[in-house]
Amino acid sequence: MNAWYHARSSARKWGGEPETYLPVHEFIDSSKEAFPDMRHRAMLHSSWGIYLAGRMFGPTLVVPREHGEVRIPVRLIAEQHVIEDLGRIPTVEDYLKYMTLQPWMGGAQRRTVTTSDFLGAK
Repeated sequence: MNAWYHARSSARKWGGEPETYLPVHEFIDSSKEAFPDMRHRAMLHSSWGIYLAGRMFGPTLVVPREHGEVRIPVRLIAEQHVIEDLGRIPTVEDYLKYMTLQPWMGGAQRRTVTTSDFLGAK
């Protein structure tokens, strides 16, 4: 589901207009820009991504409604998005436990520097 449909779903659930919720849903789906298949979800469709949404947008989103405004927790909005897409909220571990470690992930390979390196000896 794309961000607009998630925003419409949020508006049905909590009231207001979809445009109010759209930035939160666009954030959760923003990893599509870097990786345009379903694996993009490993970046923000998790408990960590939900936490980041709260840090990015603040604890609540002000939703104007007919009889005044209400505050909806951003984490609930982000949780709704992830559950609609995946049926549950995975952790980062749920994604990473299937990743095969590669040598480059351990950082730069270091070697011992000797005097020969500076003197040009072979």
